[in-house]
Amino acid sequence: QVQLVASGGGSVQPGGSLRLSCAASGSIASIEIMGWYRQAPGRQAELVALITSGSRTHYADFVQGRFTISRDNAKNTVYLQMNSLKPEDTAVYYCYCNARPTFYTARRDYWGQGTQVTVSS
Repeated sequence: QVQLVASGGGSVQPGGSLRLSCAASGSIASIEIMGWYRQAPGRQAELVALITSGSRTHYADFVQGRFTISRDNAKNTVYLQMNSLKPEDTAVYYCYCNARPTFYTARRDYWGQGTQVTVSS
């Protein structure tokens, strides 16, 4: 099994910055995709950003150049640098990965615990 532990959430004023981190551990043969989703109160979860093992990235339209996703493959860790935060970015942010626990098992999705991000003046 793969475990994901996220950190770095908190409260910040509009225009501020936060950096989220998420480390994967456990039985890991390979991690193809890592990323972040978020869910605001009363809303469905939505994709924020994804990054492949080859560092190809994909961002949601609402990111608009404000967020940067990166990963350290040696540490099985993904980061989300969030700048120019807006009140509408307030949500619980969930770490995600698509990984293979062993080289003999199929890839599957894993989710970490959420970390709260609150943007408010």
